[in-house]
Amino acid sequence: MSEIPVERHPLQPFLPAKGRLLMLGSFPPPKARWCMDFYYPNFTNDMWRIVGLVFFGDALHFVDTARRTYRLPQLKAFLQATGIGLYDTATAVRRLQGTAADKDLEVVEATDVAALLAAMPACRAIVTTGEKATLTLADAFHAVPPRVGTYTTFSLRGDTFRLYRMPSSSRAYPMRLERKAAAYRAMFADLFALPS
Repeated sequence: MSEIPVERHPLQPFLPAKGRLLMLGSFPPPKARWCMDFYYPNFTNDMWRIVGLVFFGDALHFVDTARRTYRLPQLKAFLQATGIGLYDTATAVRRLQGTAADKDLEVVEATDVAALLAAMPACRAIVTTGEKATLTLADAFHAVPPRVGTYTTFSLRGDTFRLYRMPSSSRAYPMRLERKAAAYRAMFADLFALPS
């Protein structure tokens, strides 16, 4: 049996200079499942529906239903203006079963999250969007892993950071979109002015 190849992260970090929140997943799905060259690229993933619902009251705000993709220019402009950075907690993985499921990912190289935070000096909060991402990050910073929907804190270079854990945006996670959005809304409300 041949050894499972190591897969390197296919995207560059998205790090707004004035970013206040860094969102970290585990690792992108296989490219065959992408509908765009950006984070949370699987059309059945609900991340951009959650963000649309929280900030605009419309789950389809960033969704191009006809083309089964997302409105990437508008999405990037929103993230840049709002100050939300994106990357993942793993820079290199092995897909043990060829999927993006956390249980099937072996982290070969964890991301240097401290370097990402250095590129976003105003950032004092990180949100992880799955169990593997949460545990990988908590291990790196000797932080207590938060329960879903809550946060803990950790220190880095004399600064205190919040580590939020939110429900996975994957549809495999057994929670309705509206309930996921409510959890994310509470977290975003801590950090940003939200529409009422």
